[in-house]
Formats: sequence, structure tokens, C-alpha cells
Amino acid sequence: MDILLQALPLVLLLALLGSGRVAPIPACLLALAASLPGIAAALPPDLPLLRFLGTETLRALFLAMLPVAILSGGLLFSLAAAPPAAEAVPPSPRRAYLAVLAGSFVECVTGFGVGAVFTLGALRAMGIGGVPAGTMALLSLWLAPWGGLAPGLALGAALAQRPMAEMSLVTAFPHAVWMMVLPPVLWSLMRRAGMEVPRAERLAQMGLQGAVALLVLLAGRFMPPETVGVIAAGGVLLPALWHLAPPRDSASRQRAVATVGPWMLLTACLLLARSWHGAPAWQPFPDLPPLPLTHVSVVLWVVSLGFLAFRPDAPSRLRDALFRMRRPAVAMILYVLLGRWLAGSGAATALAVAIASGLGPLAPYAIPPLGFLGGLVTGSGVGAASAMMAVQAALGGAAGLPPWFAPGLHHFAGAAGAVFSFAMAALVCGLLADGTRPPALWRAALPAILAVPIIGWASVAILLGLS
Repeated sequence: MDILLQALPLVLLLALLGSGRVAPIPACLLALAASLPGIAAALPPDLPLLRFLGTETLRALFLAMLPVAILSGGLLFSLAAAPPAAEAVPPSPRRAYLAVLAGSFVECVTGFGVGAVFTLGALRAMGIGGVPAGTMALLSLWLAPWGGLAPGLALGAALAQRPMAEMSLVTAFPHAVWMMVLPPVLWSLMRRAGMEVPRAERLAQMGLQGAVALLVLLAGRFMPPETVGVIAAGGVLLPALWHLAPPRDSASRQRAVATVGPWMLLTACLLLARSWHGAPAWQPFPDLPPLPLTHVSVVLWVVSLGFLAFRPDAPSRLRDALFRMRRPAVAMILYVLLGRWLAGSGAATALAVAIASGLGPLAPYAIPPLGFLGGLVTGSGVGAASAMMAVQAALGGAAGLPPWFAPGLHHFAGAAGAVFSFAMAALVCGLLADGTRPPALWRAALPAILAVPIIGWASVAILLGLS
């Protein structure tokens, strides 16, 4: 009976969000209410329920403040440094690929699905719409584990109590393999849009994609986790854009600087901030990560406000960013609250032990589909980490896996699930406004979707074979 009570909030949350009839905020409120009996049953006798809820709620608010600040800062930056509107250009396979890659770069800085919006606008400027444009817009989120400067990664590492850099590197290995599965999906979408992809172009795109995957691995090993996606996408995008359309006069050079300059400045500021070791930090809870003066959210807000200072419409853009963040911020806080309640009470660990006991030697193979499902229904890496990371980390421990493996594998699968989530597919279809529905996008992206659990299962098999 205790196991049913402990599983109830997660099952209820996934069912409500998966139905499409309940918004994230009321769904999470209901899951929080449903978690109380299981939490009460898991707490030691000498710890009153109200005292536990009060303590863990304060810890959850501190943890949630960090991703909320990052995403709101990223959204503000995208409004403050908005690039010029895309001009009409003839469609070509190379331009379509670069539109997807450019969207991934934008998403790595801003998060919030802004990259998909960017890609959709660029594809529409080429006259591409419908299912091909919508699915390519979703695929532009292919660096989701590091999207929005990695708030989901930071939160997941905190919930799993693992170093953020370690989890980023573990995530990078299966994700680099998944990246190499995606070009054939893009080619099929290009054909549906009326663009034949010659063999030479396929080889070129595989080379570009391989370079992105390699940079993911190298940056995951040697660079700050927040910058992995920016470096991987930008390191390939900028040379490719220069080769495709090099600026030939002063006017074109000025447009290029106006478009790319803000993003490069932000990246440089982030790297410079990470080089300041021992910066002053606020750490109200000794066992939770601190908030240093050089935190990515602080840098984002400072740079964004700096750009806003030179815009005459700065107040309206600031109001717009805060207005658009209000619902996602509340939902994010509630997700983190649910995760902390389940983890802090021991309910998540008990549930994971029950799953491991029930599945026996197959228990590790449950991690990839559970992670993908978490991202699919919550719509973000933050949501997937909040809802499932505590259970997944405990499941890995109960199954005898190394403590670094399950959190990284979960983050890979959860972020990939968020790419095709109900919320993101609905957003893209709403922007298309041509009758396209989410199931059509999912069918077009089916090989990419199926590849996520397959790569996850292969990762588990390889690890178990080596151990």
C-alpha cells in the first residue's frame, strides 16, 4: 500500500498532463496534494509532517529560483537583442539545415522554445510550412540538455547530488550518438517540402552534424556545463554561415554584427564569469549549490539590462518578458517543490527500490523510457528533472549502477522527450496556424523519437557488459 501511495503523485501528474485537458499548474497542485499520504508514510516517526513540509518548501524555493532566473533572463535577452526579421530567400537544403542549427544556438542561450520559434520564422521566409517546417522546428531543440544555459542540468545535478560537470559529460555521450541519427530525418522532411538533397549535400550535412556532436563531447569534458550547447552550435554555425553568405560590403557586415554580436558578447561574458574563482556567493543551505555573483542568471540579467538601456522601448520589453514568464515560473516552482518533497521524505527512494525489486535485472532499462516520459509530459528538462530525477537516481543506486550513470542518462532521455513534448508540439502547431496537429509532427519525427530509448538501452547494456 505504501508503494501505491508513493507512486500516486507521479502517476497522477503524468496522466493529467498527458490527457491534454489539465494545465501544468493545476496538475502539479493536484500531484502535490496526492503526495501527502505517501510522504507521511515515508517520514520517520520523530519528524512531523508540517515541519518537514516547511523545511523542504524553503529549500525548493531556493532551488527553483535558479532556473526561473535563468529562463527569465534568457527570454529578456532574446527580446533585448532581437535579430532583424528574416528576409525572404529561396529554399535550399543547406539553408534549411542551417536554420535548424541556428535555432539550436538560440535555444541554448534563451531556452523557453525560442529556438523553435526562430527556426520556424527562418523556414517560413523560404516558403516552407506545414509538417516539414513544424517538425524541423522541433528538431532545432536538439541540444535541449544544455538549452537555456542548462538550468535543467543544474537542477538535476542538485537533486541527484552529483557534480554538474560530471552529469553534463555523462549526458554528452548518448546525446552525441542521437545527434547523428537526426540528419536522415531532416532529409525526409526536406523531400516532403520539395527539396531534393543531393549526395554531396548529405555528406556535407553529416560532416557538420558530426562536428556538432564532437564539440558536444569536447565541451562536455573541458568547458563549463552552461556553455556546452552554445559552443557546440555556435562553433559550427558561424563558419558555415560565413561560407554560405560571407559579408561583401559594409552594410552586410553591420547586419552580421547586429545579428551575431549580442550572442557572442553574452558567450564571452559567461566564459569570463566562470574564470572568476571564489566569487562571493549566497548559500542559505549548506548541502545545496550556492548562488555566486558569477552565476549564469546574474550574467544574463546584467547583459540583458545593458542592451535594454540602449533601447527606447526598454520598459515595455521588460514588462513583456516578465509577463510571459509568470505562468512558466509558477509551474517550474511547483515541479521543483514536488521533486523536493518526494526526495526529502524518502518516498522517491522507496519507490525506486520497489521498481528495481519488481524488474530485477531489467531495472536499469527502465531509466531511458521513464526519463523520456518525464520530458514528454512536463515539456522541459527542468520539469523532467523535478518530477523524475530523484526516483531515477535512486533507481540507479538500487540497481547497482555507478552513481554518475543514471542521472546523466535520465537527463539525456528527459531533455529529448521535452523536444517532442505535448507543450512544445502544441506551441509549434499554434504558430503554424495551418491546421497541422501534433500527431502529424510526431509521426514525421518517429525515427528520432524511437532512437532515444534504443540509445539509452544500448548505453545500459554497454555499461553492464563492462562492469
